[in-house]
Amino acid sequence: MTDTTLGSLGRARIAEPGEGIGLDELALATRNHGMPLEALRYDVTPPGLHYVLTHYDIPAVDPATWRLEITGAVRTPLRLGLEDLRSRPAVASRVLLECAGNGRARYEPRPVSQPWLLEAVGTAEWTGTPLAPLLEEAGVSPAAVEVAFTGADHGVERGVEQDYARGLPLAEALRPDTLLVWAMNGAPLPPQHGAPLRLVVPGWYGMQQVKWLTRIEVLEQPFTGFQNAAAYRIKVARDEDGEPVTRIRPRALLQPPGWPDFMTRERFLHAGDVVLTGRAWSGRGPVTRVEVSTDGGATWTGASLAPADPAAPFAWRAWSSLWTATPGRWELVARATDGTGETQPLEQEWNRQGMANNLVQRVPVTVLD
Repeated sequence: MTDTTLGSLGRARIAEPGEGIGLDELALATRNHGMPLEALRYDVTPPGLHYVLTHYDIPAVDPATWRLEITGAVRTPLRLGLEDLRSRPAVASRVLLECAGNGRARYEPRPVSQPWLLEAVGTAEWTGTPLAPLLEEAGVSPAAVEVAFTGADHGVERGVEQDYARGLPLAEALRPDTLLVWAMNGAPLPPQHGAPLRLVVPGWYGMQQVKWLTRIEVLEQPFTGFQNAAAYRIKVARDEDGEPVTRIRPRALLQPPGWPDFMTRERFLHAGDVVLTGRAWSGRGPVTRVEVSTDGGATWTGASLAPADPAAPFAWRAWSSLWTATPGRWELVARATDGTGETQPLEQEWNRQGMANNLVQRVPVTVLD
């Protein structure tokens, strides 16, 4: 990790009041794409519709020569090829991933970065091998506290040259459902999703799902790399340390009904009975309730929530609600509550990096005669 002299280039900043999306944000948005909300219809998101965030460039990695190192505070360092990993017990797990910055562009004032609206999410079936047995084979030091995961993607962020790397508490790394993944929806990982190998930590925001893995390092002290110490922190003042971003907060999304206006995305539909549908999730506890409002949040109705799948506790869950739509303009809102008792807020809870914003979705609808 190297400091570079960039002046103000690439530095974190907050948009001025009324400032529109800039060319720098537009350039990020053309590289990173969200899931079209009509894809909420799928239990498992097709790879081409699943959201993508790449910090730097998609690295060119040859699976034939690629190796994964497990090193640091271990008794026996390991160096493994893809076939070594594929020969181990395989697990397929349906897990939702959501970018920690999902909803950032809806903040006021707006933190200038990847301008996500609500689409930075997707649920896939990830196939790989559990990490814990590999760490046990390497022999983790009794003094170990964290594990650092490093990818092959390299770049500069806020003046710091680095490989993308994230630290994870040892207890989370040793969870039986933490996986080293080589396949997505039954096919080899696409390049943009981390081929040949990525990390999947169910329940955590996307920054923890390190792609293009090259090294796993066991540490006897907390990881102090940029992506933990400076990025992905919830803070209001520039000079405060803030709290680290970890598990996904509850969210419900509505599959917009009817058909859209091309530019504004306002929805149109005909009067009559309409079944509103969507998905809900949380990484902190099971979703216990989804509520729907058709009048902008003035009144609420409980939605029907699909039964939880014990085999996929970190996938999203379908919900539905019947609405008798009458002519006029309406604002549809959905909100989720999870097992911790947390409910999505109706007003923004601002932070300067635009992290973990689970503000409710609002969908304007015009019902025609």
